[in-house]
Amino acid sequence: MMTEPNVNPEQPGARDADRLGPRPLARPAVDPAQAAVFGRPQGVDGAFDKLYTPQKSNGVSLAPPAPESLAEAFRRPPGAEGVLLERPREATGDPKEPDPPLWHSTSDPWRDPGAGAVLAGPAVPPEDEEKPAQRPPGALLSLPEVLFGRRVQPKALVLLGVVALLIGAAGGLVGWWMADTGGALTGSATISEAEAGKERPAGSVADIAKRVAPAVVSLEVFKPGADSGEQGSGVMIDPQGYILTNEHVISSASADPGVKITAIFIDGTRTEAKLVGADQKTDLAVVKVNVTNPTVLQVGKSSDLQVGDTVMAIGSPLALQNSVTAGIVSALNRPITAGGDNGAPPVTYEAIQTDAAINHGNSGGALVDSTGALVGINSSIRSSGADGGSIGIGFAIPSDYAVKIAKALIKDGKVQHADIGINASSTVAGSTTMGAQVKNVAPGGPAANAGIKEGDVITKIGGRLVRDSAEMTVAVRAHDVGEVVPVQLVRDGASFVVDVTLASD
Repeated sequence: MMTEPNVNPEQPGARDADRLGPRPLARPAVDPAQAAVFGRPQGVDGAFDKLYTPQKSNGVSLAPPAPESLAEAFRRPPGAEGVLLERPREATGDPKEPDPPLWHSTSDPWRDPGAGAVLAGPAVPPEDEEKPAQRPPGALLSLPEVLFGRRVQPKALVLLGVVALLIGAAGGLVGWWMADTGGALTGSATISEAEAGKERPAGSVADIAKRVAPAVVSLEVFKPGADSGEQGSGVMIDPQGYILTNEHVISSASADPGVKITAIFIDGTRTEAKLVGADQKTDLAVVKVNVTNPTVLQVGKSSDLQVGDTVMAIGSPLALQNSVTAGIVSALNRPITAGGDNGAPPVTYEAIQTDAAINHGNSGGALVDSTGALVGINSSIRSSGADGGSIGIGFAIPSDYAVKIAKALIKDGKVQHADIGINASSTVAGSTTMGAQVKNVAPGGPAANAGIKEGDVITKIGGRLVRDSAEMTVAVRAHDVGEVVPVQLVRDGASFVVDVTLASD
């Protein structure tokens, strides 16, 4: 067992070995730059909100005076330096001193809210009190005194009348202006009018239409008592009243003498037309009207046309009289086969193709060139759908051929065409030779006499190529009856030429 050694506490330093010394202060070095920014100014050791000099009394350093801000907030007000502070009466239990009265006199009860109510006398003074004397009314001025008396100056009266007139005139003007302008949505408008479209040089569409339209008439073909009829157009080609049109326009009149033809001019004049002659194979006819000094259309040369030339179609499409459409020549020498009307055989002719709009009713109307001369008779169109409207593919009979037929109809009432005496069809697809293949040959006819046989393929008549049966027909009719024409044909792969003397159909 271990025992603690005897230590005398009276001996100095007996317990010093058991005590720890104070911890050394850790004073890190201060950055000189921060010390320069945040340190006290040089020469200031304590607080520096107010520099002071320590005071001593009897060798004892006194506390520094209070800061000025605290002294100003907590010191006694001026004049009360010797007044001692006392506790409030609520803290000591003493009653509160009453407030001094607001009124010191009780003579006026209305000034004392605590005074009793007192009834006063009536507000109306008694009758026995004297009333103030009323001033008698002055004399009223009569109209003569105002107008002629000396109470009003004549100049003032005249000035008053002038002012009244001016006010009335101003009111009248304002009323007239309000009535004239009306509401916000009505009134007068200033519209700028242009003078465009007044220059129509020679050769313009407007100039041609103005000159040509009077020579184009509308034709109505109907039977008296019937509900409907046919309608088309016609062209005045002779001062004697001859009108050139299509045969299909007047076909019912050609078949039935009881059918009437009426010509309607641009001015609305209606007159009866008589049938002179019709040719179903060329779809041309001539009618005549009895009029004085009619406007006649000049006839041009269709042979001078070129593809791309400007043309105009004038007629009465869909009963719209004197309608004008414009376009160009799309093709020339186009063989066309149109279906015959009323069971008639198809019609084949050589046509001018144009993109000028042509519709039903334009038939028989004029196709004119850029000079206004007649170059074709509108005859047919290609259309799609059941409506049969224009799709920009119209056909007209060339004027060179149409006038030739018209002269024959006017002279004889009928036309004789050149005929080769065969029936032909277009060559089938895949054939090495393009042309019109002979189907049958009329015995003793021009073709039989020239040695043409069935199965031969005609490729050229005169100077014109033949590529199908329609082209063969128009090539034959381009010659006169009795004319000898060279015909090129192919037989068994061999090509040769025979001379054919054309006969009449």
